[in-house]
Amino acid sequence: MTTSPCSSPSPSPLPPSLQNLTAPPFISAPPLGMSCVTMATGALSNVLALAVLARGPFGRKRHRSKAPYLQLASALLFTDLGGHLVPGSLALHLHLSRREAAGNPGAVQSAPLCQLFGACMVYFGLSPLLLGGAMAVERYLGITRPLLHAATVTVGRARAAVATVCSLALLLALLPFADGAGRVKYSLQFPGTWCFFPVQPPTSSASKGLALAFCSLGLAVLLLSLLCNILSGLALLKSPLGSGERGWTGRSRPGKRSYASSSSSSWSLSTLSAGPTSRALEVEMMIQLVAITLVSCVCWTPFLIVILLSVVWFSSDSAHPGASSDRLVLLGLRMASWNQVLDPWIYILLRRSTIRHLCCLYKTRERKTRERKTRQRKTVSQGQTQRHTRSEISLTEHTCTVP
Repeated sequence: MTTSPCSSPSPSPLPPSLQNLTAPPFISAPPLGMSCVTMATGALSNVLALAVLARGPFGRKRHRSKAPYLQLASALLFTDLGGHLVPGSLALHLHLSRREAAGNPGAVQSAPLCQLFGACMVYFGLSPLLLGGAMAVERYLGITRPLLHAATVTVGRARAAVATVCSLALLLALLPFADGAGRVKYSLQFPGTWCFFPVQPPTSSASKGLALAFCSLGLAVLLLSLLCNILSGLALLKSPLGSGERGWTGRSRPGKRSYASSSSSSWSLSTLSAGPTSRALEVEMMIQLVAITLVSCVCWTPFLIVILLSVVWFSSDSAHPGASSDRLVLLGLRMASWNQVLDPWIYILLRRSTIRHLCCLYKTRERKTRERKTRQRKTVSQGQTQRHTRSEISLTEHTCTVP
């Protein structure tokens, strides 16, 4: 959801609901070119992550059992890519429209561009959260209920899950268009560079309901993802993989064999025939999913909570918080926009091959540092020995010359 909300170097006209505020009509913003660079960088990062995911171990025939996870992860990256390109392009178009409609912000607010922009914000904001929740549930079933996972979770059903969550996000995004009375419309938000559900008074009950549905659904999905990841992580720790029989690289470790408890017997049963690499992939997928969930929580929770408070707490004109609430919403939006930037780098960096390469580089650097220090110590020791030898020779020559 890269919207570049503060990309225009010129003052931004405010929507009518914000014109009576005491806050300044615009805030300092980076040049427009910086937003273009950010959008292009995020899009290229997602394309690179898709290439890495396609060429990784998940796409090989011997790991077709991980295909449902691959389907969900690919859908997440494609959604993040669309979240960079579509809302980002609309944001740039909105900047140009604002400049042409200077002095008449209402024209921009009621324009079809703002309505389309708001719908894209809702869709590309909610879809990654729902897909992340679906990935967490899939991994929970794959680790704690492997027999049920093998019987029910297939590639076709994973695609159906992607279509379902995307349809749910699309339905919520298109609800304002179904209101023939015009009571619910996306409105221009502070500082006039993005569109969303009306969250500042005066707002209608229908607008409040949609904003509450967006925030409640997002927070519920984040809580579900956290719960599933915690339970999956505990199951991995109780399994032979987590108790030290095999490491992340899939190589057997020396020592006494440890046996899993009865709670992890089903997981062990499903992996008896699997090789070390398959077991290592379970941990790799789990680490990536935990990182995705943490990034989503850090990026999205502030925005969802601020929107929720703005709708519930500040529901009347007399309780309007003023410019501080507008700036908090804007700050939350900036943090949420980083979710699509960080997601692809999780798949790029948190891979076994990448980690091994970084560890090799670190070990090589440490070895070279030790060798350099050893050479320096030898050089210093040789220098001290040579100086001591020269001193003894000088003392001997001086003694011989004394009559």
